[in-house]
Order: sequence, then C-alpha cells, then structure tokens
Amino acid sequence: MADDKLFQLNIISPERVFYEGKAKMVELTTSEGEVGIYKNHIPMTLLIVPGIVTITEESGKKLAAIHSGFMEVLPDKVTIMAEVAEWPEEIDINRAREAQVRAERRLQRKDPMLNLNRAEMALRKALVRQELAGSVKGK
Repeated sequence: MADDKLFQLNIISPERVFYEGKAKMVELTTSEGEVGIYKNHIPMTLLIVPGIVTITEESGKKLAAIHSGFMEVLPDKVTIMAEVAEWPEEIDINRAREAQVRAERRLQRKDPMLNLNRAEMALRKALVRQELAGSVKGK
C-alpha cells in the first residue's frame, strides 16, 4: 500500500500515549453514530462515546476499547483524546462483569437521586469491555 493512503493516528488518555502510528482507516462510535475516517477526510471534531475502535494499519487491524472523549480530524492526522483506552489483553473480564451487575442494579432502583446518565455510562463501559475481550478470545 502506498504511504499516500495513510494518515497519522494518535490516541491519548490521561495515563499514557495509547497509540501512535500510521493508519489506513479508523472506525469508532461517536455521539452522532458510527464513523470511519480515511486520509483526506474533511476537518471536524466529534464526541466519542464508549465503544470499540478499529485501527486499520498496513499490516492488519487492531481493536481497542475507548471510553468517552473527543476526536479531532484533519486531512492527514486524527487525534483521539480518550477518558480511557484499553487493549483487549488489559481488560479484566471478571471485573467488567461485576461492573455490569452493579450498573444494572443501580438502574433498576427507582431512586430519584440516582444519576441515570452516570449509571448508563458505567453499564455501557462494562459491556464494551466484555464485547472486546470476547471478540478477541473468539478468534
């Protein structure tokens, strides 16, 4: 593949520079829905919601979990600032299952003081972690 089809992709979380490299495409979930970005995409900024990011490199695809943040898209560079970014091998599946149970219990309570958005976000993060860990183990 010619280098003219690749763009610089940086994924940064508060803890680390998660990913730096050349990509052919990046796919992830935003507040507007699923998006796929290639080189020379129109500039934009998007809000990221918890989901799986697929990084297509020359040598193949990499999957990771991204939990909230934003993305800046420029014609030759994409920068993702993520609250949390995790590779599949970094996910503790048992912890994710426990987080799912806790979030579901919070959502089932009819407590008017409950922050539903926070509970729903916790549930979504737990499900994304399980989906990513399961998709990699299933290969």
